[in-house]
Amino acid sequence: MTANNLADPRRELLTRWVNEDLKLPGSRIEPASADASFRRYFRVLHAAQSYIVMDAPPEKEDLRPFLRAAQMLLDVGVNVPQVLARDLPRGFLLLGDLGSSQYLDALKAAAGDERRVDALYRDALDSLLRIQVRGRTAAAALPAYDGANLMREMSLMPEWFFGRHLGLRVDSPVAAMLERLSELLVQNAAEQPASLVHRDYHSRNLMVCERGNPGILDFQDAVLGPVTYDLVSLFKDCYIRWPAARVQAWALRYRQQLTGAGIPAGRDAAQFLQWFDWMGLQRHIKVLGIFARLWYRDGKRGYLKDLPLVLDYVRETAQRYPQTAGFAAFIQQRVDPLFDAAQRRESA
Repeated sequence: MTANNLADPRRELLTRWVNEDLKLPGSRIEPASADASFRRYFRVLHAAQSYIVMDAPPEKEDLRPFLRAAQMLLDVGVNVPQVLARDLPRGFLLLGDLGSSQYLDALKAAAGDERRVDALYRDALDSLLRIQVRGRTAAAALPAYDGANLMREMSLMPEWFFGRHLGLRVDSPVAAMLERLSELLVQNAAEQPASLVHRDYHSRNLMVCERGNPGILDFQDAVLGPVTYDLVSLFKDCYIRWPAARVQAWALRYRQQLTGAGIPAGRDAAQFLQWFDWMGLQRHIKVLGIFARLWYRDGKRGYLKDLPLVLDYVRETAQRYPQTAGFAAFIQQRVDPLFDAAQRRESA
């Protein structure tokens, strides 16, 4: 038993599960990744094979949504890790390994190569279309991504981003403005056709694969929700940015794919783009709160560096529409100065 295992009893338990229960003795087990939840992932190397073990402490994480969503996605024909073994009482899954080449790294490397970037996104859109078209019937069994959920997500921003991160007091006029904005964004979501929603369909959860590209990860929070949600997660990605005109062109190209597959996609391109933009505004308001909470509640500092891009998305989208212009002015006048000071403080 190593010193690391003494300090990490779940890793010791995982090691015994792999070596003894799964009969893979002598495996090399090394960290693969962690995410914003309590889940961790380890790569298991045994002989010439590579596997992934998910470690999900059962008192904090329920593996059943992951298993349900994995089966749905397999059924629609997209590339997700195969579940090879499970131990639900102890919170372990043995999964197929989709490799370590994230879309994020591949997109950054190909940033000057438009054809390569377009090819990567074309594959991602083809998989998303399969999810949304073939998964429509099965998605009815998923939790609804309804107004109550969307409202609860947006409430994280005033508490954690404004209050904890910026020290900004939300007084009654600001609270009323945020309430009106939230109602507008919830109505926008309700207008859209419902589909199977991954909820984090972005460059850190897509893997570059030689066959069946992309490999899709982190789908355990799948819901039945608005058709533009995953599309805006993909193209207004919190970890990489593209010119607005290019994002719009990609979004409208996908609208053509949706309509060609028989899924309503707004009365015209303008309505679809508003669905897309306002869905992104809801998502990024939520993310501002989540990224701040990950630091102040969970001690995960790494997401702070992604806050500037997320805030840019919020500001730029709110500026684009008269219905949200008041929120844009609030960001510029009240939030931006405090945010700049917070950034200087965090980097000191």
